[in-house]
Amino acid sequence: MHAIVCLKQVPDTQEVKIDFDAGVIQRAGVPLIVNPFDEYAVEEALRWKEKLGGRVTVLTVGAAEADEALRTALAMGCDAAVLLTDPAFVGMDTGGTAAVLAAAVRKFGDGDVIFFGKQTFDGDTGMVGPRVAALLGVPMLNFVAKVEELDVAGRRVKVERLLEEGREVVSAPLPAAISVIKEINEPRYPSLMGKRKAKNVAVPTWDAAALGLTADQLQPLTRAARIYRPPARTGGEVFTGDGAQTAAQLAAKLRDEKII
Repeated sequence: MHAIVCLKQVPDTQEVKIDFDAGVIQRAGVPLIVNPFDEYAVEEALRWKEKLGGRVTVLTVGAAEADEALRTALAMGCDAAVLLTDPAFVGMDTGGTAAVLAAAVRKFGDGDVIFFGKQTFDGDTGMVGPRVAALLGVPMLNFVAKVEELDVAGRRVKVERLLEEGREVVSAPLPAAISVIKEINEPRYPSLMGKRKAKNVAVPTWDAAALGLTADQLQPLTRAARIYRPPARTGGEVFTGDGAQTAAQLAAKLRDEKII
């Protein structure tokens, strides 16, 4: 089995700041961490490696400092990592990021399952995983709370997905892409020995040329026109009287607003 995990380095959510004038997240001086949802994806890949054997590879798109996020995954037990970095990758939207990740997965050529966290804490779109799956032409299984079966020999995977109205169990052929939610497991902490080993692992870097990507494939298709704070909430209407009077006032208000 070859599991590939796509993760991202994000600003620590406890210290994130936004430059509303420039319309960007301020990253300078802010601690960077592995996107928390992606830790669950790493853990799930490692658990299936322990059951079935094989290897786990982690990928990330980012600048040189994103190497630290990859080494965290290596310290958890992943076997290899690749940093996808190039000046041409700066300013990409989810479409460009997906193109880079899909090209990297395609370059390996033997991925059985591609894991993602359900979304990142900075962009918060949840679009990269589905875009990668679409580019690779593989099934996309979103919001997975449990991987029930992973049959590499039989080329099938069976998962339990969390939906708004409940849960559903579905199966799909391999290779497949899976985005996980936090209910799926409890990520392990990197061991001291794992951290020491991770420091000495050679992490290769692949740029646009190595991935066979052109500038046109990386052009953003979306643009943030403006980032602004939501308007402050104003005080609501207060109803007075006993229970019956309050209920009558509330019902009248709801009718006036055409809610009922």
